[in-house]
Amino acid sequence: MSPLRRGRAIERSDASLSVVVPAYNVADYLADSLASILGQSHQALEVVVVDDGSTDATGELADKIADDDPRVRVVHQANAGLGAARNAGVGHASGEYLAFADSDDLIVDDAYALLVGSLERTGSDLAVGAMERFDGDRRFMTPLMRKNHEQTAYGLTVEDAPLMLADVFAVNKVFRRTFWDDADLSFPTDVRYEDQPTLTRAFLAASHFDALEDPVYLWRVRSDGSSISQQRADPRDLADRLLTKRWSTGLVVEHSSQQVQDVWFRRVLPIDMWEYFRAVPGCTAPYWTALRDGVREFWGKDTVPFERTGLPLRQRIMGWLVAADRRDDLEEFLAYVDAHDGKLPRRVVDGHEVVDHPFRDAAGLPPELLR
Repeated sequence: MSPLRRGRAIERSDASLSVVVPAYNVADYLADSLASILGQSHQALEVVVVDDGSTDATGELADKIADDDPRVRVVHQANAGLGAARNAGVGHASGEYLAFADSDDLIVDDAYALLVGSLERTGSDLAVGAMERFDGDRRFMTPLMRKNHEQTAYGLTVEDAPLMLADVFAVNKVFRRTFWDDADLSFPTDVRYEDQPTLTRAFLAASHFDALEDPVYLWRVRSDGSSISQQRADPRDLADRLLTKRWSTGLVVEHSSQQVQDVWFRRVLPIDMWEYFRAVPGCTAPYWTALRDGVREFWGKDTVPFERTGLPLRQRIMGWLVAADRRDDLEEFLAYVDAHDGKLPRRVVDGHEVVDHPFRDAAGLPPELLR
């Protein structure tokens, strides 16, 4: 990250924070989630719970908590989805600062004091902290999240830290409300992955942002959810993923330098595509066509081929096979990887150790996939 830079100082210590919490059928989690917010050391806050048409006891539970704590307000609405619920919550929020939390997750102790305090010291438009996942037994951080938050830095821009564009989560950030409104930020509705275009726009629009090394948010890995491969095999899921990538890419191309765009296409945009490659066995022909065309659209001759992205080798091989319209070969490769516990074995060629895979000797194999 670039050296620390400070913006204008803001001396206030009683700044109010609005936390928007969309809630849909989370009666088993809502009380703990709200307790982690209301128990923050930063007490000057309001919590706007948006009951998005829950069919369980979520709405009643939220009302009871609001009866016991005047900082909680509950908005009941017909089910409209996460993006619409967040937008509705923002419309009811009155704080100087704005944050979002999902109703089955937890806020780390002192998180809002750290994030709001950073904004008051620096005058930046938003502050972002690290996020950990937890499954009841352990807490862990993804390698990219750890890299983006390896040290605290203030007053950054996207040009300083382009890899921060990969932090597409609304929930580990605090925004200055005037910035949110001036940048005309909102969440898309009726589409999944609504965070990505919104957060991409926010980072590009921010004059400066602060990145803290401290974990501020715990993202619950729910044991009752379906597997990633099952979700990603849904054609609607793939369509929404490609659509939000298209929106975000348009913003990056229009509003950033070539250096940032290079990081975007090589390291940020392709991060989650392996999940869709994994879903190919058993998929429909239209799904395969949409996946192939999407890879060609984003990683074609005008940007960077998928095999030249910054992903692990096995993911780059998958992307190359998709772009080449080699579905049978991709399925063979996936079976090969699974047979080796998700890794690529190694072998010795002419005295040198190389990574082994079924297409090492295939005609036309890009040299990037030999290493």
